[in-house]
Amino acid sequence: MNDDPVSEAPSTPTPVILGIDDLRALPTATRIARTSHEGVQLLREHRDTRIDELWLDHDLGGDDDILPVVTLLEEAASSGRPFEIGTVLVHSANPVGAATVVRALTRWNYRVRRATAS
Repeated sequence: MNDDPVSEAPSTPTPVILGIDDLRALPTATRIARTSHEGVQLLREHRDTRIDELWLDHDLGGDDDILPVVTLLEEAASSGRPFEIGTVLVHSANPVGAATVVRALTRWNYRVRRATAS
């Protein structure tokens, strides 16, 4: 008889889904930042972690927008060490701002698409 404890099936890791949005709840997100400053910090905390999804809103209230986060992602790619992100989903109600984000990140080979967030 084997006295080893019963081994359980390996668990599937919880996906890392980050959101940067000033208002939306983003129910699938595991963490949410409400400002660009918080978004930059959040990404830095996950620098060496695979991010399955990154949800980005362009307008973050007042004079704040997502561009500091986009700059961080561009600089990482430019240095040859892009963030490991499955998909960047841009869900802004600002079509011009959203197009700017999609264009900038696509240029650096991030997988980006427009999305609708509730």
